Amino acid sequence: MARADRRRSRRAGTHARGRVPAARVATARVADDALFFSRIRRQGKWIFAIIALLFILSTILLGVGTGFGGLQDILASQSAPAGVSEEDARKAIEENPNNAQAYRDLSSALQTKGELDAAIPPLAKYVSMSPNDTDARRELAGLYLRQADRWQTQAQLVQLQIQTEAPGQTFMPPGDSKIGQVLANDPITQARTSDLNARLNEALTRMQSASTNAVRVYEQIAKALPRDATVQFELAQAAEAASDIPTAIAAYRAFLRLAPEDQSGPAVRDRIKQLEGVSAGNSGG
Repeated sequence: MARADRRRSRRAGTHARGRVPAARVATARVADDALFFSRIRRQGKWIFAIIALLFILSTILLGVGTGFGGLQDILASQSAPAGVSEEDARKAIEENPNNAQAYRDLSSALQTKGELDAAIPPLAKYVSMSPNDTDARRELAGLYLRQADRWQTQAQLVQLQIQTEAPGQTFMPPGDSKIGQVLANDPITQARTSDLNARLNEALTRMQSASTNAVRVYEQIAKALPRDATVQFELAQAAEAASDIPTAIAAYRAFLRLAPEDQSGPAVRDRIKQLEGVSAGNSGG
């Protein structure tokens, strides 16, 4: 009996020696967690920046938080039809410059190749020659929106570069301090900042131009199809992208008149109120 008790005591002692105290385990885990999050903070600034950029893009392009579709829904509805090759379309135009269908075929072929900018002029030419083809006008408006979307993305990427590569623009020390004077007169920083600002201005200008063109084409479609609620909705979305608040509000109101029972009605009414607030703020400023 005594020997059995001694064996149990030795086994208990062995187990006790092999067990790490709970307090030490907890302390080790806390230390590991602290090191982990420290590494994340040091190395993850690009990840956080990318996540923030994706959030901005989803809000603008997907209509997140608005209750109805964003520009991406409109872009998805504008698909380029497959058909004649680019070579055949150019040959047909060369043989007969008044061949309207050849211009549309050329635009379709270029869209299929992913050459968005090159696809717009021939489709615009076709639309001018076939003014009653509202489907073609819708396709042209969609191309302008896709062009505006691409330049908007480019502008946001340049803005991110400015924040990371030229942080002095945001966090510049006081101008009367020695460090502030050195940074302000640094030719490398000035050159880089100037280049980024030029790229940003170009992207914003091109985005605005493409958005304005989309609004113009949608206004033509709305004139041809005055009872089409979808056209009014698309016009409103394009106008928002172009920062044309009055046109956007008017188009949203027209949408509500034409489709009073549409399930997007409450979200559209809320959006009108938001835009009216923006308009009032701009007028007051």
